[in-house]
Amino acid sequence: MGATEIAFIFLIYLLLFGAKGIPSMARTMGSTVRQFRQATDEIQREILSGTDGIRNEVNKVRDAADPMSKKPQKATNVQEDAGSTAGPIPPKDTPDTA
Repeated sequence: MGATEIAFIFLIYLLLFGAKGIPSMARTMGSTVRQFRQATDEIQREILSGTDGIRNEVNKVRDAADPMSKKPQKATNVQEDAGSTAGPIPPKDTPDTA
């Protein structure tokens, strides 16, 4: 609704009900707008809460399909990791006994 449409409706209301009806019209419009906003907020909350499970499943599939999307874990030094998990490195001059 534009400003001219609202002004036209207000003028017609003023002609029909007089100046005494303006406060009651304002109260009625205020309560109607408040109820409408509450209803739309409630509907939006219900829709969003109903789609949480779907959103979680989509995120799981997306993470499984794209390994680059995973958050990197603690950055460590490659030499520290190799030394701690691989164990001692055998000398190179040892002949094979096989």
